[in-house]
Amino acid sequence: MTWEFILRLCAAGLFGTLIGLDREYREKDAGFRTHFLVAMGSALLMIVSQWGFEEFLSVHDGTRFDPGRIAAQVVSGIGFIGAGTIIFHRQIVRGLTTAASLWATAGIGLAAGAGLYALGAVATLLALVALEGLSYLFPALGMRRVLIVFSAAKRETVSDIFELLRADRYAILSYEVESEAGGLYRATLVIRARTPHDESRFLDILRGHPEVTVERIA
Repeated sequence: MTWEFILRLCAAGLFGTLIGLDREYREKDAGFRTHFLVAMGSALLMIVSQWGFEEFLSVHDGTRFDPGRIAAQVVSGIGFIGAGTIIFHRQIVRGLTTAASLWATAGIGLAAGAGLYALGAVATLLALVALEGLSYLFPALGMRRVLIVFSAAKRETVSDIFELLRADRYAILSYEVESEAGGLYRATLVIRARTPHDESRFLDILRGHPEVTVERIA
């Protein structure tokens, strides 16, 4: 039976790694190591929940025991890890997809820990489809928001940047322009691409003005 448990842990780790590699490719904080540990740990808790108290039950006849109680805590406990990947700044929320992938990975680990290999494999495949495939099926949806902070010596330069972004099919969702010491103007804006073209073209617009200093992009 021990080898069966080891196989379940390895399968869970493999499923978690596959999802984590996608997050690693997207340069997210929770990569393949985190997803591996979440899946493997969830599988371990499922195994312990199902089989870890056999000796106790054999001694205490008639004792009722729910094998899902420990495993059920994984669902709520994984929320603490997921919350750590979410960043909220102004109108931008980052990390929701990674948090959801961790939550799904925990469920896949529970399935593998219960010996449901086929179910875990299908769930892993569906998770990868959701993370990668859906963006190709619906390219016009889900264009991400980008926070840009830059400074310029002239207010007119800031206005020119805004107009160029709008002309290049970027939607300016919010902006703030502050006058800094030394005659500089610092602009903080949140943009989103209106069409599924190269989202990084805004960098070319900013670089096209040597007097503009980019301070932050998130």
